[in-house]
Amino acid sequence: MRWALVKVALAVTVMVVVAFAVPLGLVIKEMARDRAFTNAERQAAAIGPTLSITTDRDQLERAVASTQAGAAGRMAVHIPGPGEGGEAVTIGTGRAAAKDLATVQRVPRASTTEVSGGFALLQPTAISTGRIAIVEVYVPEGEVTNGIATAWLVLAGVGAALVVGSVAVADRLGVRMVQPAQRLARAAHELGEGKLGARVPEDGPTELKSAAVAFNSMADQVVQLLANERELAADLSHRLRTPLTVLRLNAASLGDGPAADQTRAAVEQLEREVDVIIRTAREAKPQTQPTGPGAGCDASEVVRERMDFWSALAEDEGRKVRVAGVDRPVRIPVARPELVAALDALLGNVFRHTPEGTAFSVDLHNGDDAVIILVSDAGPGIADPEAALARGNSGGRDGSTGLGLDIVRRVAESTGGDVRIGHSVLGGTEVRIWIGLGDGRADAPARRGHRVVRRRRTSAGRAPR
Repeated sequence: MRWALVKVALAVTVMVVVAFAVPLGLVIKEMARDRAFTNAERQAAAIGPTLSITTDRDQLERAVASTQAGAAGRMAVHIPGPGEGGEAVTIGTGRAAAKDLATVQRVPRASTTEVSGGFALLQPTAISTGRIAIVEVYVPEGEVTNGIATAWLVLAGVGAALVVGSVAVADRLGVRMVQPAQRLARAAHELGEGKLGARVPEDGPTELKSAAVAFNSMADQVVQLLANERELAADLSHRLRTPLTVLRLNAASLGDGPAADQTRAAVEQLEREVDVIIRTAREAKPQTQPTGPGAGCDASEVVRERMDFWSALAEDEGRKVRVAGVDRPVRIPVARPELVAALDALLGNVFRHTPEGTAFSVDLHNGDDAVIILVSDAGPGIADPEAALARGNSGGRDGSTGLGLDIVRRVAESTGGDVRIGHSVLGGTEVRIWIGLGDGRADAPARRGHRVVRRRRTSAGRAPR
């Protein structure tokens, strides 16, 4: 496309230059010729008054010598002889042929004729005897073509500059059009090859810029769809741990016997299958799409609803439960299913990784720019809080996929908040979820990303959740 534009610009410009320069050059040539012969006619007309008065040779020689052409030896006066067959008199240097002079005398009309080295202007003039004298003015070739070469050179230079300029402009325009198209094609090939990070700079002509914007939007949607699909597979599988925990606890209370053993074995096999599904899907990229405007839920209502569910299990295991800060509505920019999944992940960890009878609490704090959810327990704590927040880090334990705290972290970071792990007042672990109340953009709060608070403990730590 680039070279096609250059060729079109070159052809059009050359045609325009030829169409204007050639006629203009011919006009300049005619103007130079007319200027030379007009000057010759003026020189010839200067002798007319003298010829009309006298035909004396001496007086005519002085008159011819007084003119510019006569002084330069380029003027002659041809005076016919008296009567028929009389001898003609020529004053000055004549160059015209006799037949040309005879033609002008026969038909008294000014004319030009070619002579050696140029042209001769033959101007008929009536004299006192009633005969026709001819004033001859020699016009050198140099005067006829004076300035023509310079004019052609100027026209050629202007034409060449126009051609070069048009080609340069066409080339720049071609580059401006071709490069965005090439980048778009290259990015499309990369995206087709599975390089999901391929994007196109949104510049260039309006049409190509719109195409780049549409391509980038499509690529973002493809990446988001793939990430959401894999995250959904992992998260849904992880959410199965809540009913699995209930089944495992109920199976543990069945006592001994073949049916009880088979039930416990089936629950363990189901947990292993869920672990396989989660580990298969956990290569997905974390979701980066912020929560849309208007999306959200009442955190107090969700905490109350989930604590009603987990309190029944806590009562069976003899755990003390405390809930605070849920007496009034607290709106947060998190979808209800996401907050439910995050709370279930934290509370499930409490039941899974602390001994029976371990107390825990859930506190909800509503601030001006953030909402904080604290999940605390009186268990042995977490040995490596940093590793616990890393996605997919299970600590090598059976029954753990390492996705629980990652789900919590992604929920917090989707609002610009973070997750902190520290030492609770109950003596165990405290997980603090900081949920921003801004617009959910990645650059809204300065708390983007998780931060881990470590405190020295004397008791043995537990594995990452």
